[in-house]
Amino acid sequence: MKVRGSRSREEIAAFLETQTIPVRLGCRTPAGHPWMVSLWYRHRSIETDENGSGTENDGWILECATSAEADVVAYLRETPEVSFEVSTNDPPYAGVRGRGEASLEPDPEKEVLRDLLERYLGGTESKLARTLLDEDREEVTITLEPAVVYGWDFSGRM
Repeated sequence: MKVRGSRSREEIAAFLETQTIPVRLGCRTPAGHPWMVSLWYRHRSIETDENGSGTENDGWILECATSAEADVVAYLRETPEVSFEVSTNDPPYAGVRGRGEASLEPDPEKEVLRDLLERYLGGTESKLARTLLDEDREEVTITLEPAVVYGWDFSGRM
């Protein structure tokens, strides 16, 4: 993973870990048109191998959850290249944007979704949580593997 901008690799990972701002995920429709969707995410560190080598993404990914029937799932199956951004909406502005690839995996136990409900809603007892966790709803995990990331923090100049 290439890192650009004013934030270090560690600062970018810390920002993504602590923010509960949805990721804005850009992809292409099968017709080639741009498409964007906001999704809850979790930042996850990737273990290194016995030689201490990281993966191409240098030790972290973003995981999202959505319905298997969502349009974005069909789009990502066709074209897995994505862009993404997690950024604050109010000054002082800070964030991370990048590009990479997305992969899709079924999540029959809704493990990622449950974790995201805890992270964003504080639990699984709300009406929304119960709707999303309905046993008849098929869930998938979207894993974003960054190739290039750009981090910024304008708090020093705002």
